[in-house]
Amino acid sequence: MSSEIQLSLFNEESNFAQKELIPTDAKIPVPPGTYTNLTELAQHCNQCQRCELGSTRTHAVVGRGNLKAPIMIIGEAPGQNEDETGLPFVGRSGQLLDKILASVNLTTEQDVYIANINKCRPPNNRVPTPNEMAACLPYLLEQIRLVDPKIILLTGATAVKGLTGDKRGITKIRGQWLEWAGRLCMPIFHPSYLLRNPSKEPNSPKWLMWQDIQTVRAKYDEIRTSN
Repeated sequence: MSSEIQLSLFNEESNFAQKELIPTDAKIPVPPGTYTNLTELAQHCNQCQRCELGSTRTHAVVGRGNLKAPIMIIGEAPGQNEDETGLPFVGRSGQLLDKILASVNLTTEQDVYIANINKCRPPNNRVPTPNEMAACLPYLLEQIRLVDPKIILLTGATAVKGLTGDKRGITKIRGQWLEWAGRLCMPIFHPSYLLRNPSKEPNSPKWLMWQDIQTVRAKYDEIRTSN
């Protein structure tokens, strides 16, 4: 056997061993292209102990929707309902999100894939810590690469900060198009915020969300037409 072939086999074995360590330690990098599909990624998420949230979860919450959706929605982290079911946005916030999408004829079956910055529920639904978000972010980056959405909607300030690093408040940047890694992103209100602010008066959060989701629909149609 030639030395080139031996070196190639050694590198393959070394890369495989490194990949298998990904769920064990946040110090293990996750290079772009690590996962060939979302099923493979989900297996690692369900084994993951890259941060302390892995020890308290019921289920890792990876995503739901069309695996090749043109629109991706990213939230903060699972809540109790999500932790119990293993699916993102399935509680009251998720039901409202589905209604918001349906109002402009968007569905998770065809148009949308939903994920979170963190795959495991923080205790008492607290905000994930910077270390927890950093440990989980490589999984999300691989999800974005695999789904390859044209538009990303970031629900709430934590999602915006976790993906883009932008620390501005959600009320200052919602409804604005941002570019991140060559993709169009729009920060929007988190549905839970809308549940706490039920008014539909002009300039209320719900009214503003209605403007934002119509803008998203228009941009989606524009992209589809141009393609």
